[in-house]
Amino acid sequence: MINTARRALRGIGLASVLALSLSLSLTACGGSSDDSGGDGANGAAGVEAALDKGGTLTVWAWEPTLKRVVKDFEAAHPKVKIKLVNAGTHDDQYTALQNAVSAGKGVPDVAQIEYYALGQFSLAKSISDLSGFGADKLADTYSPGPWNAVKSGKGVYALPMDSGPMALYYNKKVFDRHGIEVPDTWDGYVEAAKKLHEADPKVYITNDAGDAGFTTSMIWQAGGRPYQVDGTKVSIDFSDAGSTAYATTWQRLIDDKLLAPITSWSDEWYKGLADGTIATLATGAWMPANLMSGAPGGSGSWRVAPLPRWKTGEASSAENGGSALAVPEASGDKALAYAFIEYANAGAGVKSRIKEGAFPATTADLTSKDFLDTKFDYFGGQQANKVFSTSASEVADDWSYLPFQVYANSVFNDTVGKAYASGTRLIQGLADWQKASRTYGTDQGFTVSE
Repeated sequence: MINTARRALRGIGLASVLALSLSLSLTACGGSSDDSGGDGANGAAGVEAALDKGGTLTVWAWEPTLKRVVKDFEAAHPKVKIKLVNAGTHDDQYTALQNAVSAGKGVPDVAQIEYYALGQFSLAKSISDLSGFGADKLADTYSPGPWNAVKSGKGVYALPMDSGPMALYYNKKVFDRHGIEVPDTWDGYVEAAKKLHEADPKVYITNDAGDAGFTTSMIWQAGGRPYQVDGTKVSIDFSDAGSTAYATTWQRLIDDKLLAPITSWSDEWYKGLADGTIATLATGAWMPANLMSGAPGGSGSWRVAPLPRWKTGEASSAENGGSALAVPEASGDKALAYAFIEYANAGAGVKSRIKEGAFPATTADLTSKDFLDTKFDYFGGQQANKVFSTSASEVADDWSYLPFQVYANSVFNDTVGKAYASGTRLIQGLADWQKASRTYGTDQGFTVSE
């Protein structure tokens, strides 16, 4: 499973939220020299006026397909110039963004933010509610999981850029060689793991050294909802049935040593994917490009199947990964910034990004014939997008992340992660994670309940 080795973005507690809100009321120092920003009251007309006037936007993003989008947008709107800046990936950028907002200078006009991290910025009012520009009318444009992630209360604080509906990637040649059925339930997955490892001790059904994002995705699919968020009121409770189902099932894999103790994204991991000693991955629909580039030796051996179910016959999935484009409150030209993110994430830019290898969050593209009929040579000519598209439609839209999820994820290895390296049980690890997250939230001024 995926281990991104994230570093903590601390200091995003309620105290920092209040400080950021105050600093934002005193400054509007975005990347644009034009001070025609606003609250979106002029809606679509204001966006068109901003495009006619033109200006310069600074966009902070690490996603490579945006390079093509920027070129196409500038060609369509010659008066607009865009500075695309990689200010660091993931938490590195979030730290830089928070520092810029606090300093009141150097804030970009657009920022890429992952779904799990959006809450901390929307609560701090450091990113804009885009409803006034018409973003609230785009609900039907996106699949349920990503759209739910960009909303907070009645506000819409970003537009989804991509999505990560989960599927089971499996090495067909390995399963066929040992005469083992591809599992359609998680109980069946455990049994397949045993059979594979008994048939060839070098083969593991998957690798997992402990990862917060994978754990929350699995709980999400199982129906667990450990996080409930209402502004600064949050509850954290990993004792629900979904969390217990995940912990109990995954503990069986740990106890029987059926998980390869290999860190994802390492050279050893890619080697295992290429040679079949790692036989499956349960992860997001963005994975194909990584397999093609990182494990070319596995081409033709791998296929894609629906994510195993917790109960036979149920239709359930979850998101794993994905990000959005937001407009910081301190942008000097919010209308122009919104014009760009709508183009990139809901307009012509979406097809450009798909051609570059991105997986969309837009329902029209997820259900289009061209998209669904795309054949993947890596997967033996399989039309894998059909599996991904179905998965996207089966994601429940009532999942919430904590407004300090980045911090919570940073202490995962100190709590749940111990189950992979010691005798700690996953159930206990989740309880420890719950306690650490509750303590942090309370210390930062949130009202935390069970």
